[in-house]
Amino acid sequence: MPMWKRNLIVCWFGMFVTGVGMSQIAPILPLYIKQLGVDNTESIAQFSGIAFGITFIISAIFSPIWGKAADKFGRKPMLLRASLGMAVVVGCMGFAHNVYVLIGLRLLQGAITGYSTACTTLIATQTDQEHAGYALGTLSTANIAGSLLGPTIGGFIAENFGLQNSFFITGLLMMVAFITTVLFVKENFVRENKKTPSIKDVWHTVPEKSLTITLFVTFLVLTVDLYSVEPIITVYITKLSSHSGHVALLAGLAFSASGLANIIAAPRLGKLSDKIGAHKVIFAALIAAGILFIPQAFVQNPWQLMGLRFLFGLTAAGLIPSVNILIKKITPNALTGRVFGFNMSAGYLGVFGGAVLGGQVAAWFSIRDVFFITSALLLMNAVWVYFKVYKKLNNQELALGKQ
Repeated sequence: MPMWKRNLIVCWFGMFVTGVGMSQIAPILPLYIKQLGVDNTESIAQFSGIAFGITFIISAIFSPIWGKAADKFGRKPMLLRASLGMAVVVGCMGFAHNVYVLIGLRLLQGAITGYSTACTTLIATQTDQEHAGYALGTLSTANIAGSLLGPTIGGFIAENFGLQNSFFITGLLMMVAFITTVLFVKENFVRENKKTPSIKDVWHTVPEKSLTITLFVTFLVLTVDLYSVEPIITVYITKLSSHSGHVALLAGLAFSASGLANIIAAPRLGKLSDKIGAHKVIFAALIAAGILFIPQAFVQNPWQLMGLRFLFGLTAAGLIPSVNILIKKITPNALTGRVFGFNMSAGYLGVFGGAVLGGQVAAWFSIRDVFFITSALLLMNAVWVYFKVYKKLNNQELALGKQ
């Protein structure tokens, strides 16, 4: 088996487990905080928001730092650091004896993360150009699927094995990811004994500054859109369903529908990106995704919502992988870790921003308005990508074709 394929399999598993570990706490957090001795409903909501959001905010700060370390020391050491660190920290959450210890561990989790950044950088730099789209497309399914399925998995484990055991089981899976990384990931990395450049120096050496910023903002908007409905899906299902006893199951299926579609479509759209160009795939996917959010506001039952969420997952599969492919294409290998680190920071801010946006729009306006606003953001992003990315890269292709 080629080295890039073996690395891809190991990284896929690790990123999936990391995605689950980052998001599985969402449905059980209020219950666990109550179990830790917080009885007031308002206090539970307040502590839940802090404990959930702080991980992503801290991750956004530390992601570029770990990206820089990956460029300096290699990507495999960063994979080992992040997987072992998360295994220990997530496992320790099961031993938290009050809510402040839990919040402290969530903060630490955000600080030691960086597995996804190191994986993306490793695959981008160790995979030949011919297979880069397929590899990055496949890899993107892991984090997205883990993040989308994480709440369902966390809820299932908590219901069947107990709240504390959900942390122990996730920590154990991260330890498996650490062991498989030690044994099977190979990296051809030669450390350069040069003075580490500052962020300002790095930015001066980025060849396509305008395009890079456009891709960062696109990634931010994409993650906002992907996670804007996460806080309201369960409430929306409750309104749509006449079977109130199965709301948790139906909400889990709605989350899983888009995750499953993403797993199916991302490798195929990655291959398509290799053939026709990632800029064409992301532009078409943005338009399709923006349109598919509109009918989700008009569904009459949970099954219609699940079907539309599945179709949305197919289009979403062409979004984040295309951003990663384009970043790899325009970024020198020596800067890949740092640039992907900044891009991942935008993603973490998008996850936090999406959850806040969805909750606030639903509270101030209505649940259905969440879908309209998300659709508008995607379609506006499509217009921006058309002028800033699509036309520019298309003109470059035409110019090369005439030479």
